[in-house]
Amino acid sequence: MPDNPLTTSRKTDHIRINLEENVRSGLSTGLERYRFVHQALPEVNLDEVNLSQSIFGKAARIPILISSMTGGTPEAAALNRVLAEAAEQTGAPMGVGSQRAAIEKPELADTFRVRRFAPHILLFANLGAIQLNYHYGVEECQRAVDMIEADALILHFNALQEAVQPEGETAFGGLLQKVETVCRKLSAPVIAKEVGWGFSLEDARRLADAGAAAIDVAGAGGTSWSQVEMHRAKTESQRRLAAAFVDWGIPTTEAIQNVRRAAPEILIFASGGLRSGVDVAKCLALGASLGGLAGPLLQTAAQSLEATVQLLNDLRREVQICLFATGAPDIAALRNGKLIANMPGNLL
Repeated sequence: MPDNPLTTSRKTDHIRINLEENVRSGLSTGLERYRFVHQALPEVNLDEVNLSQSIFGKAARIPILISSMTGGTPEAAALNRVLAEAAEQTGAPMGVGSQRAAIEKPELADTFRVRRFAPHILLFANLGAIQLNYHYGVEECQRAVDMIEADALILHFNALQEAVQPEGETAFGGLLQKVETVCRKLSAPVIAKEVGWGFSLEDARRLADAGAAAIDVAGAGGTSWSQVEMHRAKTESQRRLAAAFVDWGIPTTEAIQNVRRAAPEILIFASGGLRSGVDVAKCLALGASLGGLAGPLLQTAAQSLEATVQLLNDLRREVQICLFATGAPDIAALRNGKLIANMPGNLL
């Protein structure tokens, strides 16, 4: 596999920019349009509310996903260790950042290998789907899974990010067939994930038909990777190009509903602008099984393990209280008319 020195430098840039700059989308997640139906008489006991689920045959003790962020650099290795140790302590599932750097340079694999810090968690490997059009195949995908002893593989889709990168890889034609080949032949389930612009109804249907086991909608409303690329830009022209797409994408709530309508049988993970346990609970009520956060956890991981564990525990308690205060003993019960939109007659 040819070495690409840009891969590691991009990762370093991305960590720094996400920690230091305003990279939020100009769009809202849409979560503010929804509210729960409060029950003054919930008829459940708070500490008996059950947040655990089985996903891909493995226990997820809380429905909060530590979304894919980083790897491939010494700083990223330290962050991944903190995130993994926090996941092990709290029972949160976790995804690592794109492992392309470690496929190209095997000496970087240790920056992703977090299983030794988190032997019991639900762990997701990660590669860019576009790499399937640039000489990657089932073999490289299997290497990513085996590298970190993952329970599933995320294939992330970032067409707009690639389009605004001067070095972007934009040959997306014919990609779906290759995604289907990986879904059918890989030893682990495949999760199709956007990176912050959401999935359309058509996207969701095609990915489900291709064999994806889950879709992480990663809708608009959180980190905008075109804004990240704007801060990486070396020329004013490149900055203007990236900045033009600050309002691009499908908001997270719309993307969840697109997947639910197009492929009601598929697992949905919700990320893109979630900032609280109430946000996570709203996504669960809309049909997701997990709610993912990246930016807030990256900030705490840069501080300490204790801060990261505290944030995850705070988020867990918020989700638990949402279920309690709506009279839902578990996540499945939360989907039964517990959420309403702030528009007359729109009951979910």
